[in-house]
Amino acid sequence: MTAGRDEKEKMPTTDWMPPVKRVPSRFRNPIGKYKIRRSPQCIACGTCAGLCPEGVHQKSGGTMAKPKDFYCRGFSCKNNSFYCIDQCPAKALRLVVNPLCASLGDYRWTSDLLISTWYQAETGEVPKADIEYRTGNSNGGFDKMRFNFPAKEPHDSIPDHEISTAIDLNRSNDGRPQVTIQIPVYGGGMSYGSVSLSTMVSRAHAATAWGTFGCTGEGGYPENLAPYDDHMITQVATGLFGVCEQTIQRVRIVEFKYAQGAKPGLGGHLLGDKVTPGVAKMREAVVGNALFSPFPFHSVYSVEDHKKHVDWIKEINPRALVSVKVSTPTDVDMVAVGIYYAGAHIIHLDGSYGGTGAAPDIAKKNIAMPIEYAIPKVHQFLQEEGIRNKITFIVSGGIRTAHDIAKAIALGADGVVVGTADMVALECVRCHNCESGRGCARGIASTDPRLSELITTEWGAQRIINLYAAWRKQLVDILKRFGMRSIRELVGRTDCLYHLDYQKETPEAKHAAGRGN
Repeated sequence: MTAGRDEKEKMPTTDWMPPVKRVPSRFRNPIGKYKIRRSPQCIACGTCAGLCPEGVHQKSGGTMAKPKDFYCRGFSCKNNSFYCIDQCPAKALRLVVNPLCASLGDYRWTSDLLISTWYQAETGEVPKADIEYRTGNSNGGFDKMRFNFPAKEPHDSIPDHEISTAIDLNRSNDGRPQVTIQIPVYGGGMSYGSVSLSTMVSRAHAATAWGTFGCTGEGGYPENLAPYDDHMITQVATGLFGVCEQTIQRVRIVEFKYAQGAKPGLGGHLLGDKVTPGVAKMREAVVGNALFSPFPFHSVYSVEDHKKHVDWIKEINPRALVSVKVSTPTDVDMVAVGIYYAGAHIIHLDGSYGGTGAAPDIAKKNIAMPIEYAIPKVHQFLQEEGIRNKITFIVSGGIRTAHDIAKAIALGADGVVVGTADMVALECVRCHNCESGRGCARGIASTDPRLSELITTEWGAQRIINLYAAWRKQLVDILKRFGMRSIRELVGRTDCLYHLDYQKETPEAKHAAGRGN
């Protein structure tokens, strides 16, 4: 009896998860996929308000309020008994696709992906409307991959609380602390100067709530992040902006940034308009002067040189893990092995497609190896070297959705780093004006004090918390459909994927497609 109670008490739970709280848009007119037109024939009977389970229609006194059509399920609702368009006694309602969607987004971040991410960030739920929340329309990369779910899925045989999405970040057995994150996701580096301070703190707060990490980027370590020290990664990049022993000693992970996939071989840059007095002080620079990080570290031209860097961090901070961020050259597999033998704990591979609107398109679209090619290349080479289980393999570069996360892991990664998705959760519209002048008009990627005040950290943190909650639900669902109990079981399972260009759809996949593959 006692043993049985002990086993029950040790069963995994989801009590550690941060609470989801609905956080509406901070703008008066949120953007949705659909618009509901109400004609003057409306008699304000309130029938639609009584029918709609999404709260699209609301009656205020004797009149009907403006429809909250950004919650509308759209034409997929037509077969439901609560379809307001057909049930309106005055036939005063009309449903149309929002014409704004035609000008919103791009091939990778389609209007559907933007709108669905906003919805997940507001509610913590997967969209119920016929909005594509899994893939974009880039005609390549993860958008061409699908899950090959079995026809007979053990879908309901595993309770949600028994599914683990945790991963370990120290697999080297080198005596340094073990660090485990509860979801296979942490925040990528976005520097003070490239984004607003409120954005940085929002991301750090959300990471702490989820038991994972955020990253300072290469722009120094603002004191506002001090409460989150145990959940921050500080970055040492080629420009060494704001790097000092004190900041290295306050964190549990230090990341060397040798290159990034969005602009490999180009180094980092911050235009003068964004170098405000606060940014200049943090980076020990001159107000209004553009700042550039060289490529590469001019003190590193070999694995031996790299090892000196790693040893330097280990000596300054005995409890820190070391991550190394590199882009995806053709010999990226050899680079990864060199990182391991230099003593790093985490290989952070950054492919093309990543970067904010500040990264130049000529670099993002033409230089680095796409991450979906680099992941299996590195995973397989590490296996052949017999060291795959001795280092944590993290990837980034255009990770937008929970399905992208799962696909990257199935290709061979242990987990992922995200950046732009967090910005979209904060209602980024992908206007690509991150780097110039006052920057983002929505206060996300801006150093302008007045624009930055558009975001409160409580609102921003909860939006990102909600997004991760929706992602975890989808990851759990994917694992259950494969009969897996841990995200670790999915690592390297390329047999769980098929590519639309290279493999015909299997009967099992056709069956799965009917359930939202």
